[in-house]
Amino acid sequence: MTVKNYYGEFSGEIAGVQSDSRKIEPDFLFVAVKGTQSDGHDYMNAAIEKGAKAIVCETLPVKLNDAVSYLQVDDSAEALGLLASQWFGNPSQRFKLVGVTGTNGKTTVATLLYRLFKGFGHKAGLFSTVRNYVDDAIVDATHTTPDPIEMNRLMRQMADVGCEYVFMEVSSHAVDQKRIAGLTFAGGIFSNLTRDHLDYHKTVDAYLKAKKNFFDKLPKEAFALTNTDDKNGLVMLQNTRAAKHTYSIWSLADFKGRILENHFEGMLLEINRKEVAVRFIGKFNACNLLAVTGAACLLGKNEDDVLTLLSTLTPVDGRFEPIRSAGGVTVIVDYAHTPDALTNVLTSIRQIVGKGSVITVVGAGGNRDRGKRPLMAQEAAKYSDKLILTSDNPRFEEPDEIIADMYAGLNSEQQQLTACIANRKEAIKTAALLAQKDDVILIAGKGHENYQDIKGVKHHFDDKEVVKEIFNL
Repeated sequence: MTVKNYYGEFSGEIAGVQSDSRKIEPDFLFVAVKGTQSDGHDYMNAAIEKGAKAIVCETLPVKLNDAVSYLQVDDSAEALGLLASQWFGNPSQRFKLVGVTGTNGKTTVATLLYRLFKGFGHKAGLFSTVRNYVDDAIVDATHTTPDPIEMNRLMRQMADVGCEYVFMEVSSHAVDQKRIAGLTFAGGIFSNLTRDHLDYHKTVDAYLKAKKNFFDKLPKEAFALTNTDDKNGLVMLQNTRAAKHTYSIWSLADFKGRILENHFEGMLLEINRKEVAVRFIGKFNACNLLAVTGAACLLGKNEDDVLTLLSTLTPVDGRFEPIRSAGGVTVIVDYAHTPDALTNVLTSIRQIVGKGSVITVVGAGGNRDRGKRPLMAQEAAKYSDKLILTSDNPRFEEPDEIIADMYAGLNSEQQQLTACIANRKEAIKTAALLAQKDDVILIAGKGHENYQDIKGVKHHFDDKEVVKEIFNL
């Protein structure tokens, strides 16, 4: 961040830092940030009317207010991150902060690291899509990566209660919008990269660069741990100053894994030539567990102790979560909402299902990347015996139109095996009626979510609740 100009002579103490003009109080500093929905520069006068005494902005107003100080910078989003970190006493420097980025696996890796270090007896914090933790205290999550003020406020709480380690999902949006500016990372982990968020990034290359930028800015004292089974894994390490480390199922790596046995109850893994039984399923979870093992060891833990605790961990809420019916049907609830994530989950099911059929219930989110809708349907149809396309979070689009986009990606043979049922509960009921003993139903897309976002209103809806109601569990 570069300071261009400074105007005004406010000499009092700043009472707070805020980027939302509605939350301004007397003697606050207001940071005008250009967002995706609105521009904070349009609300500078509103902030002043509520008592702001200092303004940080990229573009100065035509008429300056003599009672206010103005600091003109080249990047107010970055300035907000730096100021928030300073305001809360640079809390990220008081513990070891590890960021996890990638299209899929962020929640699982970050959450399991949090649980693992709690299992070691440490106080720890977590920022995740599902929920945040200030040691044992739960804080509801509204974004994968919070805004800088909320994030640093929570980090200050984590530091104050004595957290030694904090694990954070780092979204591509957060990197691009400079939400992590001012944070000091002890390590970064890359899981994988596939098509997602193109409604925001526009191109896969821009999406890739956002992920890579996180690693480019890691300090030399940190570690960078990447998945070399992903073609973009080594790209993340190209310009980082951090110590470079790798994990892999298929190739030589610092943390090498192999699946020895795979069942719906779990897997037997070999990690660095040591066997460990875990309660997770599928190659994608084997990769996640390698990332967890690698990060824990790079943070100073003994590998044998890590593997012992790894065997006690359970899946994260809504991530390949199995539910067994009394009639022998297995239902898998999973958050998979990209073509690659569906492929990962369905190929894992296919490896275990045996003589049973696979029935998939899946939709796609509204007001998001339309281009991935037909691709999701294609991947689901490729690995399923029956496919039901339904509503996910339609937001401000019509569910039938989203489903039509998905259905258009199927060939005539696949369409004959596909039903389109917009009502998600009815779609799940239909899958249950079609299922017989030893069959597997995959309900994909929403995972841990307990709502459907329809026309700006979040209506209660929980895939797991619906499944348990249908099967009388």
